[in-house]
Amino acid sequence: MEREQYATDLTDEQWEIIEPLLPEPCDRGAPRKIDRREVVNAIVYLNRAGCAWRLLPHDFPNWSTVYGIFWEWRNLGIWQQAHDALRTQVREAEGRAASPSAGIIDSQSVRTTDVGGKDRGYDAGKKVTGRKRHVAVDTLGLLLAVVVHGADWQDHDGACLLLVRLRDRFRRLRVLFADSAYGRNGLAPWVKETFRWILQTVLRPVGCKGFVILPKRWIVERTFAWLGKHRRHSKDYERTTQSSEALIYISMISLMCRRLAPAKT
Repeated sequence: MEREQYATDLTDEQWEIIEPLLPEPCDRGAPRKIDRREVVNAIVYLNRAGCAWRLLPHDFPNWSTVYGIFWEWRNLGIWQQAHDALRTQVREAEGRAASPSAGIIDSQSVRTTDVGGKDRGYDAGKKVTGRKRHVAVDTLGLLLAVVVHGADWQDHDGACLLLVRLRDRFRRLRVLFADSAYGRNGLAPWVKETFRWILQTVLRPVGCKGFVILPKRWIVERTFAWLGKHRRHSKDYERTTQSSEALIYISMISLMCRRLAPAKT
């Protein structure tokens, strides 16, 4: 690369991991002159720095080109496919089976901005107007599925949509851990009857005050902390929930690439 590198740029080793997971350039028409590595670097930069698409530094490809490729790959499911392939590699590198047998679910309410878009609401419990990120992670904290919806959805309703996305993708899944909010409205019996999974709620110790580390539950909170390092997630800036979900997958792609090929310091 001729330009000065940013801290978010992919190393050669990391690009070798990601490149095979991306679609082949179209062989019709004039050859593309855009460097796909630079496009991915620009998207990772935007996600980590939290800037707007139009404010991408000028030494990246034009912002409209970068956004167009992000949007195209989002609609084709490329980001999720690349993420899932990397998760398998990380799990196997950790000596785990490719598919998990246990998971943890939780939600995070975040404010939205004035960019417009649908799927917004008011979370009376958190006193937040915006959207909820509902995630399922494995016992390593790696993302299994994510659903973004209005913050006015109850946790058990959002969990139903999340669990439907998990079905047929994780054959070994047997148990899910969650907090007490997911033990209401008959969610656990419905999960058992519908998916043959055990939904186990992790409760706070009786009489305990203040912050307490709960078994399994801290894992998903750590995942939210990982996402929080990417400033684009400080709020939900996206017009569509599909873009919100895609950027969460991209954040986890960055994290897993650094695990598989740590940058040399």
